[in-house]
Amino acid sequence: MTTHRITDPRTAALHAATADQTWDLLVIGGGASGLGTAVEAATRGYSVLLLESHDYAKGTSSRSTKLVHGGVRYLAQGNVSLVREALHERGLLKQNAPHLVHDLGFLIAAYKWWAAPFYGIGLKMYDLLAGKLNLKASRYVNRAQALERTPTLKKAALKGGILYFDGQFDDARLAITLLRTLEDHGGVALNHAPVVGLIKDGGRITGARFRDLETGQEHAVRARAVVNATGVFVDDVRRMENPAVKPMLSPSQGVHVVVDRRFLPGDSAVMVPRTDDGRVLFAVPWHDHVVIGTTDTPLPETNVEPRALPEEVEFILKTAAQYLDPAPTRADVRSVYAGLRPLVKAAEGTDTKSLSRDHVIRISDGGLITLTGGKWTTYRRMGEDTVNRAAAQAGLPQRLSLTAGLKLHGAAAPDTHLADHWQVYGTDAAHIRALPGADTPLHPELPYTEAEVRWAARAEQARTAEDVLSRRLRALLLNARASIEAAPRVVAILAEELGRDAAWQAAQVQTYRELAGGYVLN
Repeated sequence: MTTHRITDPRTAALHAATADQTWDLLVIGGGASGLGTAVEAATRGYSVLLLESHDYAKGTSSRSTKLVHGGVRYLAQGNVSLVREALHERGLLKQNAPHLVHDLGFLIAAYKWWAAPFYGIGLKMYDLLAGKLNLKASRYVNRAQALERTPTLKKAALKGGILYFDGQFDDARLAITLLRTLEDHGGVALNHAPVVGLIKDGGRITGARFRDLETGQEHAVRARAVVNATGVFVDDVRRMENPAVKPMLSPSQGVHVVVDRRFLPGDSAVMVPRTDDGRVLFAVPWHDHVVIGTTDTPLPETNVEPRALPEEVEFILKTAAQYLDPAPTRADVRSVYAGLRPLVKAAEGTDTKSLSRDHVIRISDGGLITLTGGKWTTYRRMGEDTVNRAAAQAGLPQRLSLTAGLKLHGAAAPDTHLADHWQVYGTDAAHIRALPGADTPLHPELPYTEAEVRWAARAEQARTAEDVLSRRLRALLLNARASIEAAPRVVAILAEELGRDAAWQAAQVQTYRELAGGYVLN
């Protein structure tokens, strides 16, 4: 084992985080809302520190349907303002991160004569709400055109359909891109650093204590404003201030299954506008695989590693079989993943599928600013609203938001000469391709190379096999079994880069095998 050649970025971040200073903003949570808030603050010139208990996008923010969208079903619920805001943000995100966001056609297949005109009218409204940032106009397609775009659609009774357009992205890669953007603008972020308590001064929240999981040491941080952006775990942080506080959230679980591209070989996604339980279901091409989901199952408690229930997987496969031929079976599932939605509590007896997906900001008596709800598409607006509130509360100098036009780290038009998995790095791809192992595959069934593991350690704060295989690369979601087989080589490269010993390597491989086993359908 060779000693690592460079100071890794997390070591530098830990040094900065423990320096003797008072930050303008301390953000707790490294998912969509926390990273969006931190980037917003840093680009306004405020000093900002972000602390993440596990890894960036470890929770819900890496477990989405991979869509940058306005929310067609929110339109059906009459929530026009939420849809308009999300469509506006969709357009901005495509402009600011063209290496991560691209247009995708969605086909609503019509098997009854009235279906195409019925959904066509609603989707024209969707186009209008997007205004000048609309991607492409929705349109009617006949039976032959529908089958040309999606050859595996069930043909019996197919009349045609409606084609509309939304955005698609890689959620965890957007999180890492925001981390890099934050660092580009002078912000500091630290993963594997859970907050273990809040610091009060005269009843006011003035900071937090965190534990560095790599050393076990605890550190105190002072800040003028503290933002709790921990997604489904916001109530845990709120209880650090007031153990008797009433919960804000009604968590709901959404499950997706991932199958081979042969089940959806065309150039479009499929959207089922109304499933048997009244939800929307998507089958979406993603990284040369297909993501199918999602469900909406209320859960009594949160878990950092939620697991799909057998009936959720059965529901997804049964619904897919109503529209696809051939349809995937349990034996075809490469990976199954579950994420928890941070839905804000509503009146007794309300279905979680009808709860608002809008974001909510609450400020406690002690000044703790809690941001929750929302979705990836509106992460930037969530951050803007939160920093406006935080700056006013902390008496920071008022500064205009710059993020609507901010190009994110690595922003570049897609390079059609590069394979799909290189596109997400944007301008960084050239640097990674110059590293050792750029042409050495990690596994024959995965698109990734050894150089990407080195880059993850050197530039993206990856510390564990899971950090690399689940979020820097998307191997765990694309093919869980293949990712388990690739883990020993990934761990060996990490050990070389980070200066770890053989015992660490053995423990990492075992830990990853246990984790990834939960993504395999037995």
